[in-house]
Formats: sequence, C-alpha cells, structure tokens
Amino acid sequence: EGRKNTFFATVQAVNAGVDMAMLPFDYKAFAIHMKWANRLGLVSDERIDDAVGRILYAKFALGLFDVREDSTSTSIPSAAHKALAREAAAQSLVLLKNENAVLPIQTNVKHIRVAGSAAGNSGKQMGAWTIEWQGVDGNWPMGATSILSGIQEQATSQGINVEYDPLGTFSTDRTKAEVGIAVVGEMPYAEGWGDKAYPTLDHNDVLTIKNLQASCDNVVVVIVSGRPLLIADQVDSLDGLVAAWLPGSEGAGVADVLFGDKPFTGTLPLPWPHHSEQLPIRSDGTTADNTPLLFPRYFGL
Repeated sequence: EGRKNTFFATVQAVNAGVDMAMLPFDYKAFAIHMKWANRLGLVSDERIDDAVGRILYAKFALGLFDVREDSTSTSIPSAAHKALAREAAAQSLVLLKNENAVLPIQTNVKHIRVAGSAAGNSGKQMGAWTIEWQGVDGNWPMGATSILSGIQEQATSQGINVEYDPLGTFSTDRTKAEVGIAVVGEMPYAEGWGDKAYPTLDHNDVLTIKNLQASCDNVVVVIVSGRPLLIADQVDSLDGLVAAWLPGSEGAGVADVLFGDKPFTGTLPLPWPHHSEQLPIRSDGTTADNTPLLFPRYFGL
C-alpha cells in the first residue's frame, strides 16, 4: 500500500510541474516509478521532455557544459568575488532596533567588547550546504572572513580597543565598555534537520547577552539565522538589534554597516512573529491568533 501511494504521489508531482525530484536516498524507486508511469501512459513523453529540457537549458545557460582550458582553482575566490560577497552581506542586514542611536558605532567610542557563538565562526554565518549538506560549525571554510575579524579590522583602523570572549565573561570590576556586540544565532541546518516548534536563542546565547549587559553601557545583538527567531523575552532589554541572516563568506560586510561605512538598507522579507501561536501568518500580515507581530514584513530602520 505504501509503495502504491508513493507511485501515485510521484505521478501527481511530475504532472503538477515538478521538473527535478531531489531524492538522494530514494532515487532508485523514483526511477522505477517513472518508467512504469510512462509505460502506463500516466506521465507522457512530452511531459518528460518538457522537464528535462528546462533542466538542460538551465545547465547550458550556466556554462556547466563549457570546456574552459584556462579554468584553475587558484582564481577562486578572486578579489572581485570577495568584494561582491562583502557587498551582498552589507545589503542584507536589517536594523530592527536602535535605541540612543547606538548604531552606527560612533567615532568617539574607544572600547568595544564582542561575544557570541557566531562571532568568530564563519561556518555558522554561511549556513548549510557549505562544505557539507548540514554545514559546519567552526572556521572550516578556508579564506572566509568571520564577523569578529571584520569588527577587529574596522576597530583597529579607528584606534578602538576590542576585547573578545565567546560567552562575554568580562570583568565587571573594571570600567564598562561603551559598546558590546553579541553575535548569536543558530547552528547551520538544512531541510527537516532544522525543524523546531519554537526556534529561540539557546541558553548560552541568552547568557552571553546578559554578561555583556553587565560589562557594557550599550549592547547590540546581531542575529545570525536562516529564519526569524522568537526573541520577545530579550528584545526589550536590547539597545540595538540587527538581523544578519546568513551573511556568507565575508563577515567584514557586517562590520562595514555596524561602523557606518555603509548604510542599513535591508527590510524584512517576511514577518517576524512575537510568539509561535501567531503562525501561520496570513498573506495580509495578520496572525493566526490576531495578536500584534514583533516586526511586520518590510520593516527595517
């Protein structure tokens, strides 16, 4: 019965317009089902040619079948590639909160403390489908620039003292830093492995923010994630809040905006819920329980 249902599901999917079935573990069964569906007249030759034609067109358009004698791995990444990735990171940031104009970081700031599990972790900022299917935790991607490195580079050029500790365990006996930056967020994930009923900041991220608040006058939180997280319990205590999404290989692009070399231009491509009971959010922006969102779609300071 299960095989029968899978067979008819395959027929329905292909006839509905699915050109490429991504089945890494069940591809043999899919091939068998497609052959029989075609033989039985349930999926026509024309529909198969239609699907394959679009797939091949896309591959030829991308040059995947071209032979390039001069192609070498040493040209990747080039300076142009890195500059484009840095610009893309800068343009993707969304400023969600900015109390007391803490951002961009002012030129009179002389001391910054940086913390967070995603600060010095280029694997986290690149997300899944990097190196491995589920991504990597750490600085495996060679040649990538972490957000921490970008902040340190910017601060050094302006004569700002930067301290870093992953959990933000700085001494509270000394003078507070003017600004603390907590770069927090999710582990990389792809597909069902990342499913969560309540996608929130983990305990260490919340502790990191509290530690920074004890040792800094103002705290900016940069969230590295592939989706909005449930942060209603933390948002009121934050001076600055930035959605960085998954900024990619050039974390310096994040620093460019934090320090004002480039402006905040991003807006939310989807609503940011206040709590999970609001889901699913309707196309008109109203919620399932008719309560206010934390941030509406297209919001961005």
